[in-house]
Amino acid sequence: MTNHTKQTNWAQFSPLVIVFFFWGFVAASNDILIPVFRQAFQLSQEQSQFVSVAFYVAYTVGSLLYLSISKLVGEDLINKIGYKNGLALGLGISAFGTLLFYPAANQSSFPLMLGGLFIVGLGFSLQQTVANPLAISLGSYTTGSQRLTLAGGVNNFGTTIGPLIVSFAIFGAHGNATSSISIESVKIPYLILGAAFLVVAVLFKFSAIPDRPAIAVIDSQAPLSKQSSALHFPQLVMGMIAIFLYVGVEVSTASNLPAYMESKLGLKTQEIAPFISLYWASLMIGRWSGAVEAFSLNAGLAKLMKFFAPYLAFCVFLLVNAIAQHDLSPFYVYGGVVLILVAADIASQANPAKMLLIFSACGIAGLLIGMNSTGMLSIYAFTSVGLFCSTLWPCIFTLAISGLGKHTAQGSNYLIMMIMGGGIVSWLQGKLADHVGIQASYIVGVGCFVYLGFYAWKVKHILSGQGIVLDKSMALGH
Repeated sequence: MTNHTKQTNWAQFSPLVIVFFFWGFVAASNDILIPVFRQAFQLSQEQSQFVSVAFYVAYTVGSLLYLSISKLVGEDLINKIGYKNGLALGLGISAFGTLLFYPAANQSSFPLMLGGLFIVGLGFSLQQTVANPLAISLGSYTTGSQRLTLAGGVNNFGTTIGPLIVSFAIFGAHGNATSSISIESVKIPYLILGAAFLVVAVLFKFSAIPDRPAIAVIDSQAPLSKQSSALHFPQLVMGMIAIFLYVGVEVSTASNLPAYMESKLGLKTQEIAPFISLYWASLMIGRWSGAVEAFSLNAGLAKLMKFFAPYLAFCVFLLVNAIAQHDLSPFYVYGGVVLILVAADIASQANPAKMLLIFSACGIAGLLIGMNSTGMLSIYAFTSVGLFCSTLWPCIFTLAISGLGKHTAQGSNYLIMMIMGGGIVSWLQGKLADHVGIQASYIVGVGCFVYLGFYAWKVKHILSGQGIVLDKSMALGH
């Protein structure tokens, strides 16, 4: 049975969110590398998306290696070496990947750059397999998805500043249109990032994070499952497809946005960083709102924070871009778009399946408006997809592993494996863009959201059949 009254262990949870920051920083920085590599190496839009493919497919390869090694040693790898060692090992692998940026930059080698990103992704795969269920376990299961959302908010602080820092490293303080692109300039920030990976790995070794935490199991009126594999649970199998498509639409919307802005709005590669930052900040805005329930607040204050938290996150975006000396005037109107997120959040009534359905519908609307409009309206519409993707990861993850019991760790690994959707869907959209145009290619994202809406409807009935009732207590709020 789940302990619904267990409080979040902040002393253990706080250092854990550092790895969530790293994932966001690197993932969003890739969206700056894509147009830089496309120009420097004279790539097509499809070829430029190999950056996303290399990084996100590494998650699948890492998960397959995880399963193979676990089978070889006759025991789940994380259960054998412990959660802290798993995090430290994952960080060490990612640190090795960043070292490849040095020779890759010196030799102007696109394949070697991709190799470095691939190895960084391998390390992230192991970290994700450990960190997501660990975040859920560090407190009551009923607030587990809130902790994932809170960690996601930290992740998206990394995605907000990542493009700005990498853009600064490549183009300098102002990045005027005449400045030349230097591939060599990316090596120093990534070497610094690698050093940070190693420092945090040591931190985890001496932290209070449990090596073998008790994984909570949601209360159920159904008898304990006798399934021999996580893959025997339909909520997980369908959830794997949902994670694939969710990460796919989240990443492809951003990774193809630079090409859209360059071709349709006439912006230079040097000028797109603030808009990429806004897209990823949109995920931070939504996740800060969704994370409110991770704190023990009274009902009145919680409702107030539901409005205050997203705008606080929006102010963080404005602040970091002001520090970067970017023109903020195009972004103030986006504060009105945030109200749509707040309304959708209230309408979801903190139910993960309902939230997934409503936010998917909003994502479809955003993409369709972007595909059928021009100018800044289209940019705001495409960027709003970040708002509506913001809480989908914890919704899908929580729904997919509900009722898995002893198969939870295995199910988590299968879900992490599907992060490869970020690379595959981005590549598919890039390939389509080369044939039908970049704006029309966003129909790929519409298809992704359609499935997510279907999963939201179907999984409720699947879990109900297993005696698991979705209510406010297991969602992103109360």
